[in-house]
Amino acid sequence: DGDFPIAAAALHLAAARLPGLNLGPYERHLARLTAEVADYAGPGTPTLAGQYEALIQVIDRRYGYGGNESVFEDLDAANLARVIDTRRGLPVALGIVYMEVCNRLGWSLVGLDFPGRFLVRLEDAGGRMILDLFEGGRELMPPDLRGMLKTMAGADAELHPRYLSEMTARQVVLRLEDNIRVRQMQRGELADAADTISLMLLVAPDTGHLWREAGIVNARLDRVARAVEALEEYLKRAPGEENGYEASLLLQELRAKLN
Repeated sequence: DGDFPIAAAALHLAAARLPGLNLGPYERHLARLTAEVADYAGPGTPTLAGQYEALIQVIDRRYGYGGNESVFEDLDAANLARVIDTRRGLPVALGIVYMEVCNRLGWSLVGLDFPGRFLVRLEDAGGRMILDLFEGGRELMPPDLRGMLKTMAGADAELHPRYLSEMTARQVVLRLEDNIRVRQMQRGELADAADTISLMLLVAPDTGHLWREAGIVNARLDRVARAVEALEEYLKRAPGEENGYEASLLLQELRAKLN
């Protein structure tokens, strides 16, 4: 996953929903962002503070990338092309812009699997910073993280190292797409949700739970053959999972419909 093209993958997923979209301007925009961040940072290898300053001053302040509460109900806020158009997006979409720039510059910025809010960690040999890009790149200290976790997960929630575990670039793109899937399911847009799951499987075909989700959604749509195929794939790729028994029962019911 070290070479996974995070922005290119997200843009191709965006284009799948916007037929005829020319990706050229978006790729040039990312190149321009990178050049301006590098120019702001100056020659040589910048310090961690210098990297942070260059990223925030260019991407957040100069270009106006950010978010507000309204984006959480807007599917376009998880479409990287539309995020570049409007400079407004979900935390994970903003993260992809920053991560792409850092990848091109050889800087280390990774996504963190924090509950309820995508965060990033900027680091070099001299230290690390955990940032909330949705809040203008605010640096988060342990008390901030603890407070955020309790807001998201309840007063009894306690900070655990797993909440700050590094995500691969592929997992970040899946988290972006999962925001779309969840909202489509909440709205009862099952056919659109099935399409989103299919796109997610193009990104990560070995992810067993996505095959299970594809099977369940297609079964609800009465797409029996597709549901059978997906559930068979799930059971093959994720043997022994706790949901396997229920998936097997559903698969038997669906096979009976095909006969």
